[in-house]
Amino acid sequence: MSPSETTTLLPRQNGQDVEGLPPRSRSQRFSAFIKAEGEPTWIQSYRWFFFGSWLNVLLVFVPLSSIAHHMQWDAALRFSFSFFAIIPLAKLLGDSTEQMSAKLGQTLAGLLNASFGNAVEIIVGIAALLQDQLRIVQTSMLGSILSNILLVLGCSFLAAGFKRPESIFQVTAAQASSSLMTLACITLVIPAAYHSSSSGTGILSPYPASDHGLLVISRGTAIVLLLIYCAYLYFQLKSHAFLYDSDVHHEVEPQQMSIVAASVSLLAVTVVTSFCADYLVSSIEEFAERYSIPKPFIGLILIPIVANAAEHVTSVWMAMKNQMELTITICVGSSIQIAAFVVPLLVIVGWISGHELTLFFANFETIVLFVSVLLVNTLIQDGKSNYMEGLMLVSLYFVIALAFWVT
Repeated sequence: MSPSETTTLLPRQNGQDVEGLPPRSRSQRFSAFIKAEGEPTWIQSYRWFFFGSWLNVLLVFVPLSSIAHHMQWDAALRFSFSFFAIIPLAKLLGDSTEQMSAKLGQTLAGLLNASFGNAVEIIVGIAALLQDQLRIVQTSMLGSILSNILLVLGCSFLAAGFKRPESIFQVTAAQASSSLMTLACITLVIPAAYHSSSSGTGILSPYPASDHGLLVISRGTAIVLLLIYCAYLYFQLKSHAFLYDSDVHHEVEPQQMSIVAASVSLLAVTVVTSFCADYLVSSIEEFAERYSIPKPFIGLILIPIVANAAEHVTSVWMAMKNQMELTITICVGSSIQIAAFVVPLLVIVGWISGHELTLFFANFETIVLFVSVLLVNTLIQDGKSNYMEGLMLVSLYFVIALAFWVT
């Protein structure tokens, strides 16, 4: 019989292992799994988890955000405390996911990252959706896409440009990812075009038929995008995984947490993040009105920056270490996750929960997304980057931020 993952490496003799020890029972194996034998202990795991980064100092804002929310402090304090509390929580979510991925293999790691890579966006989106803050849902999702493909990718190209004149990455994989990003962008243009054409006739817009049509288009498109995203995962992780392999050999970092400790941490941090996200969303309305800050600016600029803070730092750091394939995966891949997975998922959740979330964005927002994706596709199609390309991406992001500030 050919060896497999379930067969022992050394044959047994008379029901015992070669070492002379009897085979362990199921309860003994479960106990060994819980005790994390051969992996970092629980104490070592959580010592690294909580004290491995100076960013965790901001965890002090987690209890402060809860206190401020329940005692109805000023809107600025409630928003700020929740805002800063989510920054370290986003990093801890990323750390837990990364540590679990290290031992689960490429395919399971890819699925895990697809599920939890944008956990903060999903949590904030669902919290806003259940509070009927549909504009916050849309602008925060759009903002996450723009911050990844413009701000983060631009800063990464800039950082790499300071280290070397030109950086090279796998062009075929980058083009495949950018093509899917373009498709996701087109699916947002179609509802806007439908709404404009129906409103322009003067017939459909005064009646619910136009809204019903948008719901049908959005929900059908959401299902299609989720199927395409599953196919993209198979393409990236299985059938064409070789396209995403870097030619540069990188040292594998040692495991810092056991699988069980990382799983418990992932669950606990997700729960805490859901509460902080709920506090953040509930304070936006009063905060925006009292301090005259446009709600689109909060959703499009502020929330995505805090939700993606850990990914921002990681992407720039990887670019400086010449791991450009990983940088492209973090920036463009994360945007694909949001556009082809998170946004359709929220539409389906809204469908189930009775909240009529659609893929219809304002014409201005749709145009902004389209030109941003167009610029990114133009810059990465040659498989090379330099600091000038990074400067162009960052410049466009600041122009967009300025436009939404005065909206």
